[in-house]
Parts: sequence; C-alpha cells; structure tokens
Amino acid sequence: MRIAFLDFEASSLGKHGYPIEVAWVLASGCEESYLIRPAPDWTDWALEAEAVHHISRDRLTTEGTPPSEVAGRMVSALADHALYASAPSWDGHWLSMLLRAAGLPRHALRLEDTDMAHRRAVTEILTTAGAPMEQHETILQAIVAAARHKEEGAGPPEHRALADARREKLLWEDIRRRAEAAAMQWARSV
Repeated sequence: MRIAFLDFEASSLGKHGYPIEVAWVLASGCEESYLIRPAPDWTDWALEAEAVHHISRDRLTTEGTPPSEVAGRMVSALADHALYASAPSWDGHWLSMLLRAAGLPRHALRLEDTDMAHRRAVTEILTTAGAPMEQHETILQAIVAAARHKEEGAGPPEHRALADARREKLLWEDIRRRAEAAAMQWARSV
C-alpha cells in the first residue's frame, strides 16, 4: 500500500479552532502544501498559535485556497494511501473539519499514528528477513528510540505543515534503514 505523511497547522487548539495549512509527503517524495482560506463560520483565532506558525489570518484570506478545493485535492491525491500523522487526534480533527466544510464525508480519508507506519515497516523488514517474531518488539523499540534520539538532535519542529510532514517522512526512512541493517545483522548471526 502507498503511504503519505500528513500535517496540519491550525488557528488555535481551542474547541472552535480550524485548519489553516495542510501538507503531505508521499513515500516517493512527492509533496503538496496548501494554505487554507477560512470558511465564513471559521472565526476562532489565537495569537499564541500565530506566534508559533507565523501565518496571519490576513494572509490566509488573500493567499489561501478555499476549503472545498483543498479537500477535493486531498481526496483525489490521497484516497488510495495509508495516511499517517504524528498527532492523529488533532490532525484528524482538522481533517474532518476540512472535509465537512467541503461537503464531503468526514471519513473520506482516515489518519493513523505515524507509530503504526514505523511498526509496520520494521515488522515487514524483519519478517522478510526471517527474524523470529518474539524478537521483533525488542528490535523495534531499540530502532525507534535511536531514530527519535537522532531526530531530536535536529531541533524542534518548525510548525509549518510541509516541513513537519517532511520530518515525519525522514524519520520513517531512518527507521526503515535501521530495520534493514538490523535484519542484515540478524541474518549474518544465524
């Protein structure tokens, strides 16, 4: 199955916050990013959030793409992909809000936690190499911990959708490389 890493930025983390930017990066490296023009009933704005993502409401009004166009493009581009986000409860909320604003079913696209992408990648690689199932979890935990430690050294997230989606893809690629190395090492030891 094809996969994509998705990230949203939002007007606020309040109950009435809404999506202002979305981006996705495919495993192939193809990527798209959109500023989202606020729907007429999207009014909640937090200056604290703006201070994090540095996107003004005025910029969204003038440069943003209407929610219906963004949602339509997302469904067209991503319907046959497994979608992963590092904060699926938040990103899922923004995705659902965007889809509903476009008159699309809120479950037209579904998100899973990027941890599942990591788990699936490592399990597939270790299974293909013939590593015993009882060793998978231990190897997975070590690989993910090492990759996350390396990622933390890169500094905090940028809080821009495309940069953060790229970062998730790079983490996944690093975990895959580490799993391949672990599988090779296991194969040499038997």
